[in-house]
Amino acid sequence: MIEYIKGKITSLTPTYVVLETGGLGYFVNISLSTYTKLEHMEECKLIVHEIIREDAHLIFGFFDEAERYIFRLLISVSGVGANTARMMLSSVEASGIEKAIMQSDVGMLKGIKGIGAKTAQRIIVDLKDKVGKSADAGEIFTDEGNTIREEAFTALVMLGFPKNSVNRTLDKLLREERDLTVEQMIKKALKIL
Repeated sequence: MIEYIKGKITSLTPTYVVLETGGLGYFVNISLSTYTKLEHMEECKLIVHEIIREDAHLIFGFFDEAERYIFRLLISVSGVGANTARMMLSSVEASGIEKAIMQSDVGMLKGIKGIGAKTAQRIIVDLKDKVGKSADAGEIFTDEGNTIREEAFTALVMLGFPKNSVNRTLDKLLREERDLTVEQMIKKALKIL
């Protein structure tokens, strides 16, 4: 999996950027928020999320870890695809979406194009514990444990476990013990899963 791409911006639009690095041009889907931050830059480093399907290999890029974290939470919700999550992050900053989820603000989420009442409610129900936990534990995006959690999450999903089960299990493990290594976290999660 690609963690980030650093390179020269050869093309930039509100929905995608082409980054050239090592003689290759990567087409990276971005949100309006990331576009605004890249507007006056010639080179950048984007944190990415890859989606590999039978018919496509897609890369979504984010200016910071906070935006990618919320994107990944959103696409873990049934009925919310990558383009819908990107639309949400284009309409509202990551912190605004996090706040709406924590405050159960269905109206705010429903106000985003493409999000109906049922989807907004599902997002709140599925993510309230995850987002609320991150706010209680401090700024999760700068937490070293988040990197370890991400590595463990990726490993367990690649082993074939469902994303929702893996998320719940890792959250439980981190509540019980904050200073686990990636290996310890994976071993403990495998006993629970």
